[in-house]
Amino acid sequence: VFPSLAQAQASVANEVYQELGQPSVFLFCPTEYCSLLCSPSPSQSCYLQTIGQELLPGIGVIWTGPKVVSQELSAVLLEEVEAVLRRSPVIWDNLYANDYDCRRVFLGPYMGRAPGLMSRLHGLLLNPNCELQANFIPIHTLGTWFRSELGSCAHPDHAGVEAVAALGDSQGAQDGSYSPQEALELALRDWVAEINQQALEPGR
Repeated sequence: VFPSLAQAQASVANEVYQELGQPSVFLFCPTEYCSLLCSPSPSQSCYLQTIGQELLPGIGVIWTGPKVVSQELSAVLLEEVEAVLRRSPVIWDNLYANDYDCRRVFLGPYMGRAPGLMSRLHGLLLNPNCELQANFIPIHTLGTWFRSELGSCAHPDHAGVEAVAALGDSQGAQDGSYSPQEALELALRDWVAEINQQALEPGR
């Protein structure tokens, strides 16, 4: 029925999106969801070019970066992806994911993401460790990064602004810059306070 996989996927996604009344959040994960899976590159991928052309503009497209688990995300790469998809991507960040190797647990700060990245994104999803309690530092430092990005973002009405209110009074980088080491120290301080609070609860 369809001349290509990309056209089939876009057609089905568009129909479901319209049937649901074009919701404000509707995400599509392409078969080529990182640079490593693109042939020969994101900008020259016939698959991504078709997705960018055929997918309705209100549909968000998920992207993980250069690899499935990307140590770094650069503005240059996101510009290339944005151009071929004809929309800013939703980053599906697997930096902390350990579902592929549960012997590993990632406890470091959120890092390797270029300054000013948020203005190039439609959204960001963090794929955490499988172990719930191990995600305090990843999520806490992501919050600090987000606050610093929001402070330097050229578009203050960017999607996700509402999430800042949910961060409450937690302290982040006040000068608009993000330091992974400072974010880690803030997270550790708050995590120790949380652990001590739990230790005081009856039955602990």
